[in-house]
Amino acid sequence: MPTTTIRKSLIESFGDPSHVSIVTTEIGPPAANEVQLKVLYSGFGGSDIAMRLGSYPNQKSAPLTTGYSCIGLVTLNGSKSTKFPISSLVGCLSVYEGQSERVNLPEKYLIPIPEGVDLKQAVALILDWTTAYGMVYRTSKVTKGQRVFIHGLSGSVGFSLLTLCKLQGAEVYGTASEYNHAAVRAAGAHPFVYTNKDWMMAMNAIGGAHVVFDPLGFESYDESWDILARGGGMLVGYGGNYNVLNGGKTRSQWPQIAKLLSKNLNVFCPNSTAFFYVNRDQSTFEPELKALLEMLRKGEIRVPIRKLWTLEEVPEAHRMFNKGPGVGAVVIKVANNVNL
Repeated sequence: MPTTTIRKSLIESFGDPSHVSIVTTEIGPPAANEVQLKVLYSGFGGSDIAMRLGSYPNQKSAPLTTGYSCIGLVTLNGSKSTKFPISSLVGCLSVYEGQSERVNLPEKYLIPIPEGVDLKQAVALILDWTTAYGMVYRTSKVTKGQRVFIHGLSGSVGFSLLTLCKLQGAEVYGTASEYNHAAVRAAGAHPFVYTNKDWMMAMNAIGGAHVVFDPLGFESYDESWDILARGGGMLVGYGGNYNVLNGGKTRSQWPQIAKLLSKNLNVFCPNSTAFFYVNRDQSTFEPELKALLEMLRKGEIRVPIRKLWTLEEVPEAHRMFNKGPGVGAVVIKVANNVNL
């Protein structure tokens, strides 16, 4: 069977950024139900860091190639794949292999990308913004006039939560590094520094938050619970790997998630909790991503790009993760041109 020579990122073994390299390898043709893409852009974020450290839930063993989301052009179809003509522009929640010049992916997970959208922005919708969309519109059902508190306002998911909650007419508060406060204020939020805990007193002084979005996990869940509105509020946890992403030791999330959800057992408490995650097999995933793509096409949302790295710079992206000012998504430009 013919193969194609490609470049890709590779986590050779778990550990610090020195374990990430860019290698030359071969890719074979797609299987019957697969499609081969020339990857144009891939997302980059906490999943990449956690996988490099070997701490992402249920992840593959090393060696592995990260890239949880990607956008690319169809170059080959497997014998049973007929949905997308050659050169079709598609996106995918790939989970792995997005940071490769070519990738074979199951046809059933590919979603058409509308003409005219900015592909750098579109690739960020596939994971980070669908996570935010599901939490805002489906889990917490944010409505006009509510007070919403978001931990990590300047991150890709945090900024998308900010944007979507403002579109719903909510008043947005949250935490962010002080050097990003001006940017999140400009987007309509009221930022606090996380470490001094002033945000807890401030939120309780105005009656608490109707919804809190917390990706930090562990002890932060208790603090977030304590700022919920007394008459009824919802704490939505997601991610939960903040400790490891910032140099801490790996801790199992499952006991803390169980503790978070157990708060719902008190039928006399007006507050509630949920833990949210995105899976490409969920029936809600494709329609929600398509809704976001349409919002992007119409100019109803804009995805700020914090940093654009090339494929060859992926090791540096690992080294510089979460360092310095900036808001929004980090994106990997995989291809140098859009020609097949």
